[in-house]
Amino acid sequence: MKLLVINPNISADVTALIESEALRSASPGTDLLVRTAGHGVEYIETRFEALIAAGAVAEIIAQHTRPGADPVDAVVVAAFGDPGMPALKELADVPVIGITEAALCAAALQGHRFSIIAISDRIKPWYRECVEHFGMAGRLASMRSINDSLTSIASVQQDFRETLLALSRQAVAEDGADVVILAGAPLAGLARDLNGQIPVPVVDGISAGIRMAEAVAALQSGTHRAGAFAPPPAKDRKGFSGNLDAALAARQAHTETPQPAA
Repeated sequence: MKLLVINPNISADVTALIESEALRSASPGTDLLVRTAGHGVEYIETRFEALIAAGAVAEIIAQHTRPGADPVDAVVVAAFGDPGMPALKELADVPVIGITEAALCAAALQGHRFSIIAISDRIKPWYRECVEHFGMAGRLASMRSINDSLTSIASVQQDFRETLLALSRQAVAEDGADVVILAGAPLAGLARDLNGQIPVPVVDGISAGIRMAEAVAALQSGTHRAGAFAPPPAKDRKGFSGNLDAALAARQAHTETPQPAA
């Protein structure tokens, strides 16, 4: 199995964190193709930044799913908040899994209520909307975050380790969380480091994304050729990159029009 793992921000340091945790999480025999957004910001905190990131992710997906590209079995969008999702599911003919949806599913399987630990206050409204989008707002016990300025996105874990641990413990003791989600690629691997120090299951979005992508790809459920996640209808378009145009055209060529019942 081969997974395309995409960091939607431009930070090579964050990509290194993603790749390290992805390698620890992947099953034996799973190959990882890890890529970094070609344009955008160093880390994504807002809806607008997510909008920009979505286009960068679409370009990478198109590059690796266009006709003639080496095939991948699934795509992991490795930023909490899932920039571009679920629209990106319309572009690829393989499963596209966001680490937010993967983390929420993993949390839901391990407890009734969960708390999200985030790297900034600014990011919380967008994350809350993501939880609502997935229909899990009623299971969100709390969302706690670092409220100090970040010195470096690559060193968040080291700089705020004790803060993140305290926030996680407070979510359990004060908010009633059955599961804690450490949100965001900059926190990749921290759940492993804090193993045993938080009295409930702790979910890492990267590891959840990798394992969920493997599982969904292995199901071989088929491709969206109709319905809400079918590719966009063919129409005149302008200004698309060659990769994006080719990938979209290939998807549209395989779209099936449902036949009326006899």
